[in-house]
This record gives sequence, C-alpha cells and structure tokens, in this order.
Amino acid sequence: MPKTKLLLHACCAPCSSGVVPQLIDTWDITLLFYNPNINTEEEFNRRAKAMELYVKKFNKEFKSDIKLVIIPYEHDKFIIGARGQETEPEGGKRCDYCIAMRLGFTAEYAKDNGYNTFASTLSVSPHKNYKTINNIGEILSEKYSVNYLPSNFKKNNGFLNSIRNSTKYGLYRQGYCGCEYALAIQQQKSAFDLPTTNG
Repeated sequence: MPKTKLLLHACCAPCSSGVVPQLIDTWDITLLFYNPNINTEEEFNRRAKAMELYVKKFNKEFKSDIKLVIIPYEHDKFIIGARGQETEPEGGKRCDYCIAMRLGFTAEYAKDNGYNTFASTLSVSPHKNYKTINNIGEILSEKYSVNYLPSNFKKNNGFLNSIRNSTKYGLYRQGYCGCEYALAIQQQKSAFDLPTTNG
C-alpha cells in the first residue's frame, strides 16, 4: 500500500535530520525549504545547500526517495510582515507571525500541488513552543482545507538526534533561528554574559 504524501516544512537541515527518521516509515515525504525570515541571502544559500546535502546522504543511506523543494529567497516579505514587531522578545508576536507565514505558505503549496497533509520540523527545537505551532497549523488547515499533522518532534530524542545527525552527515548547524532581530538579541545576550575586568 503506497504511503500518504506529506509536505513537510523544513526550517533547516539539522532539524530535518531529527524529524525525517520519525516519519519516513509512514509518510511519502517532500521537504519544503521556505524560510524568508533568514537575514541574508548568503546565510539562506548556506542553509539550502545543507538541506540538499542532507537529503542526498539520507536517500543514499536508506535507499529512500525524499524530495526537496527550495523556494527562492524573498526576505522582503518577512520584513514587511514583521514591521512594528522588531523589538518583540524571542517567542513573542514576531515569532508567531514568522511561524504563521511559513506554515501558511506550506499549507497553500500543499493544496495547490496535491498534498493532503502538511507539517513542520519547527517543533523539534527546544526553543519553539509546539503548542503554538500546532494551534497555527490547525487554523491554517481549516483555511486551506488541507490536513495538518500535529507534532512535538522533541519527543523520541528528536532534538538530540538532530545534533547527532548533523555530525554524522557533516551538516552546517546555524547558531541562530534566522532573522536579524533574533540575531541581535542573541548577540546582546552574549555581550552581556562576557566576563568583565575591573580597572
């Protein structure tokens, strides 16, 4: 019996490597790399190449047929939508908008291209609230009349396996989520945590 097609939004190769093994036995997976939140085209391309490397190595190792769709870089769309939310804390309204933007595109792409179910790798991250992701996914499921696969991919050692598989496959593992606002917050925290000397 053929597997059901799943369109899986992929935020990055490391997270994908922690999620795909949890789904491969049940679903016919297409990974969709749609991430306009990434702050520079150089960084976008670096992450996209890591996605290509992961899919190539995984398919070869497990004789599978995971497909990959990379949507071209369009950071302006994220910037316009995030206007007024630049100073939001991580996990705040800007992040909710970012998740909804990416999952909304995924749901619409699924509907237009013959996938009856969509999901996202985002919930594998310990920095992401899986309940928020699932709530957004369910709303979009109703809007686009496409099934959403609720998930908490942190379970079953998903995040730990993403770290292990990043090393195994030689994947680029980025140090921040993607947008310039998140990067600025991270850099500010790093500077604050630096040891200081007197005199």
